[in-house]
Amino acid sequence: MNIFVTGRPGIGKSSVVKMAMEKLKNMGYGAGGVFCPEIRKSGVRTGFEIIDLTTNKRGILAHVNQREGPQISRYRVNLHDLAEIGGKAILDAIEKADFIVIDEVGPMELFSEEFRSAIMKAVESPKPVLGVIHWKMQDPLVDLIRSRGDVKIYEVTFENRENLGEKIAAEIVESIRRRN
Repeated sequence: MNIFVTGRPGIGKSSVVKMAMEKLKNMGYGAGGVFCPEIRKSGVRTGFEIIDLTTNKRGILAHVNQREGPQISRYRVNLHDLAEIGGKAILDAIEKADFIVIDEVGPMELFSEEFRSAIMKAVESPKPVLGVIHWKMQDPLVDLIRSRGDVKIYEVTFENRENLGEKIAAEIVESIRRRN
């Protein structure tokens, strides 16, 4: 079972994933993969970090001061950190973690062939994936993920965001138990 959340920008998609992840960790399940929180300076978003959830290795996913790499809006994507930290973290999670976190499958992340390949290997693995799909993302990889029979997608709304993490955690626990 692979579970992805989607929704409007700022609705709390990553927060829902984080709530589910914390609940699962408190139950003794080990997370692997990546989390990509915002980088803020004086209250203004200047970029996104990429964090390997197993090793806590950190890098820059995209930043306004990044000098090279593909550009999305005012950010440039750091392809090196995306592949070396992000792609590697997902591949390591397939081998070592109880469940795999991918925050997020979006336009910045999909510039990296290594990251794209790691995402596909994760959703094809027997381990559950907990991820974020960028709102209204159009890409063949995203379409393939959405069309899979083992993928469930929840839209995060103001009404469900407080309880959705717990619901998703319960579904992932059930998936892990069925697998074992």
